[in-house]
Amino acid sequence: MYASFEGVIAMSGPRIQREKKTIRHMIALYERACPNAVNNPEHYAGLNAYAEKRLDKCVFGEEKPACKQCPVHCYQPAKREEMKQIMRWAGPRMLWRHPILTVQHLIDDKRPVPELPEKYRPKPKRDE
Repeated sequence: MYASFEGVIAMSGPRIQREKKTIRHMIALYERACPNAVNNPEHYAGLNAYAEKRLDKCVFGEEKPACKQCPVHCYQPAKREEMKQIMRWAGPRMLWRHPILTVQHLIDDKRPVPELPEKYRPKPKRDE
């Protein structure tokens, strides 16, 4: 699957595609059933598009850790808090509606966090 954004073409593998599907189902469940959900479908469509774009640009690619364990916080703070709220509410409810995705997500949650790729590591400071 290819995604194009800002003139860059990114290819996402099966793990990223599964993450996108999980996020899409969590957002849809929250939007449809949570009493605190905003009554604005465009809001959730935009949030899902933002999450997919972040997944496409993940520095870890297919080896990515679960987002809550990731050392790189790629979401804007407000969107990150909203996604945490959605995941906290939808996560337990996903087990009944999408058990395979939920179990796969729980397994991914136990994966070790890979080392940050070299090009994203902080540069050592020079002493002058």
